[in-house]
Amino acid sequence: MRERRAATIPDVNREVTLPLIVDDRGTLQVSAADVSKLLRTLGGRWLHLVEAGADGLDEDTVAALTIELAKLADRIDVACIAHSSGGTP
Repeated sequence: MRERRAATIPDVNREVTLPLIVDDRGTLQVSAADVSKLLRTLGGRWLHLVEAGADGLDEDTVAALTIELAKLADRIDVACIAHSSGGTP
């Protein structure tokens, strides 16, 4: 049986809550490395679409969203590094 939990990542003025899927033993089913890679890949693909001239995409909005996704990925990476080294982010 799988259970949904949430991880909260603090931001300057807000928090972003990410749902996590864990099994009945509490084992995380998606690695943080995969999540941060996904966030960076998504932003990169959006930028590629803008550069290719895709209709309906605002360049400034895509750039801002891509930056925020990269920041979130960075925070996930930092938190994981701190956790694995026994420190706090």
